[in-house]
Amino acid sequence: MSLDFVNTLDDRFSNEPKEMLKSYVDLARFGEDTGILTDQQVDRIFPWSIQYPEEAQEALKSAIELREAISEIFYAIVQRKPVPAAPLAKLNSVVQEAAKHLTLVQGKRRFEWKFSSGIDDPYASIWPIARDAAELLASDRLEFVRACASKTCEWLFLDESKNHGRRWCDMTKCGNRAKAKRFYVRQKKEAN
Repeated sequence: MSLDFVNTLDDRFSNEPKEMLKSYVDLARFGEDTGILTDQQVDRIFPWSIQYPEEAQEALKSAIELREAISEIFYAIVQRKPVPAAPLAKLNSVVQEAAKHLTLVQGKRRFEWKFSSGIDDPYASIWPIARDAAELLASDRLEFVRACASKTCEWLFLDESKNHGRRWCDMTKCGNRAKAKRFYVRQKKEAN
């Protein structure tokens, strides 16, 4: 989920990156799409964001700052560069704030961590994202974080393929385009 959150700035490394989080409602929709927020929470967010536009804008700004911190951390790791201290400090501060709102609850087969706050706190939607990023950084799966090999994409993803050789964020999009391009070049060489 945290890598998907980084990808909400599309074409990140182009001259014209595309921001997908243009409003607090967009952040709420991301939360709904990833399961962070329920439909009922999102339904309460719409009127809240209209009633309190300054607070909503400030929460969105904080979410984007977190996204960019997570981005700097993971792109540094993917590029095998040192992780900058400031983004890591930002992530740690949000993780520590998030921890204040975690509650251990009994599930069907085991206990689970649940965030105790919903729309009561406009920052609640970023807490699971920060926790997810921190858990990924502290896990054995960190070595499988990749950036899409397409220079026009470079989205982050977790390579969970059997041999961990995945190169594309999505084979049906970036991978298919690369295969089509190679086919075209090969056909052009054979024609000459």
